[in-house]
Amino acid sequence: MSNQIARRPGLGRLAAGSLVLSFGLLLAGCGGMPTNRSMNSVHQPVIERVNYTLDVRTDGSGLGSGEQGRLAGWFEAMGLKYGDRIFVDDPSGNPAVRSAVEAVAGRYGLILTEGAPVTDGYVDAGNARIVIARTKASVPGCPDWSAHNDFNPNNGLTSNYGCATNANIAAMVANPEDLVHGAQSTGKTTVMSASKAIEAYRSATPTGGNTVAATSSKAN
Repeated sequence: MSNQIARRPGLGRLAAGSLVLSFGLLLAGCGGMPTNRSMNSVHQPVIERVNYTLDVRTDGSGLGSGEQGRLAGWFEAMGLKYGDRIFVDDPSGNPAVRSAVEAVAGRYGLILTEGAPVTDGYVDAGNARIVIARTKASVPGCPDWSAHNDFNPNNGLTSNYGCATNANIAAMVANPEDLVHGAQSTGKTTVMSASKAIEAYRSATPTGGNTVAATSSKAN
């Protein structure tokens, strides 16, 4: 009997320890519980703008000798593309400089943007600064599996909700700035944004009777 009585305190301590451990695991599991009860993802695209600059020599007729070729080489090296914005910071205000830069940018289907962003340093006399403003979109924090608990009494969205959709949109959008304020029409057709759809329509090969060509002929 004395031996049985001596064992009881040990059993009590063991049971209490197991209870504390179980309670601790329960609290740890609740720490990863989904808490977002809205229909919106907490992971949204973030837009970042980077400015690239090139100083070129100018003269009365526009760009200096050889500078137009140098500018074209810089545009080529930068991989100028739709969505890039080009500015000319010319202290002289000579319209011939802007026209010369616009002629090179036109080879990429781009036009110059009015004004110029603030850049480091200053433009020396007899020079003009060409600025390429490029934006990129990304979704930080994705993928996110931090809320990995199946216990979800709040009926919240998973922590990774929206990561795939928003990351794909950020990767595919031609001009990331459209994610901020939408595309703004200038009244002119932008070749780089319109030619793909037109070319796909014109080069489409009919695959059966229910085609665009067949529908158009009936309408006529």
